[in-house]
Amino acid sequence: MKNIAVLILLLLGSAQAADVPENFNIEIFAPDVEGARQMALSDSGIIYAGTRKAGKVYAIEDTDGDYKADNVYTIIEDLYMPSGVTYHDGDLYVAEVDKILRFKDIDKNYKETPEPEVVYDNLPDKSHHGWKYIKFGPDGRLYIPIGVPCNVCDEEDKRFGTIISVDLETKEREFVATGVRNSVGFDWHPVTGELWFTDNGRDWLGDDEPACELNKVSESGEFFGFPYIHGEDFPDPAFGEKLGDREFTAPEWEFQAHVAPLGMHFYTGEMFPASYKNSIFVTQHGSWNRSTKVGYKVVRLTLEDNKVVSQEDFITGWLVDGEVKGRPNDVIQLPDGSLLVSDDGFGKIYRVTYQK
Repeated sequence: MKNIAVLILLLLGSAQAADVPENFNIEIFAPDVEGARQMALSDSGIIYAGTRKAGKVYAIEDTDGDYKADNVYTIIEDLYMPSGVTYHDGDLYVAEVDKILRFKDIDKNYKETPEPEVVYDNLPDKSHHGWKYIKFGPDGRLYIPIGVPCNVCDEEDKRFGTIISVDLETKEREFVATGVRNSVGFDWHPVTGELWFTDNGRDWLGDDEPACELNKVSESGEFFGFPYIHGEDFPDPAFGEKLGDREFTAPEWEFQAHVAPLGMHFYTGEMFPASYKNSIFVTQHGSWNRSTKVGYKVVRLTLEDNKVVSQEDFITGWLVDGEVKGRPNDVIQLPDGSLLVSDDGFGKIYRVTYQK
């Protein structure tokens, strides 16, 4: 039955009970990774993880290939919310609030407290929504979201509320998406190559408005409505009239308000059933100010003809009778087709597998 896994874990005293669909299995990959947020997989199989409050970046080893973390190294600490990490051409890139760091040849140096270099620093220094999620795109450019420094506002600094891409050699910047409140997760469709991203809706308009979003970029510089309109058609009480006749792109999917969608990943592996191919996994970090908590799970979205047609729960059990037992943050895919899910609230990384 669906809740048996939750019941067993609760009886055993686990603080991180979790439930997955039939024939899937979830277990702890790394039990003690304080504040683990975005993850990145290196060519040699090292998992790198950033943090927000902890200010640390980790390297996680699975030395014997049993899909259990054997060693966790702190590469560096005392950074400014180094939430975002990505691996590219042998180097590790770390996003602080106001700059991007590079650790050269990281797989050879992570045990030695390596010294990073600053490769890009034209970023605002505001901490509110300032933590980053970064990835290199198919075009070789680094993609960086810049959240707004507020709940809702219309900032003069046009870097806020965007997703940018940067050529790290020339430092040339391009606005990929604008009118974006706070994106902390994105990925490229494996067939069309389009960028899809999550976006967190604004607060303090009640429990059920406005929706959090999943968006798709069809052309560079596309405008997604913030701060004037939220979701498909919810004008902001303070800024809605200022939208005028300006066109905006509505979301591809509306999540429940306040679930806080963060990391997302298009599944391309062979381990899961064929019906999972090219579907989207999204972590819902969970509400922080809603009268009744929502989120705290991982959902799967199914696409047909490049349109989202359904959403279903994939990992649940981290919210039991209003008590939070897990805060999923990021999701990545391992070479065998299994998934890793980070939990920054309880300092865990989970692995999800499927047995036919």
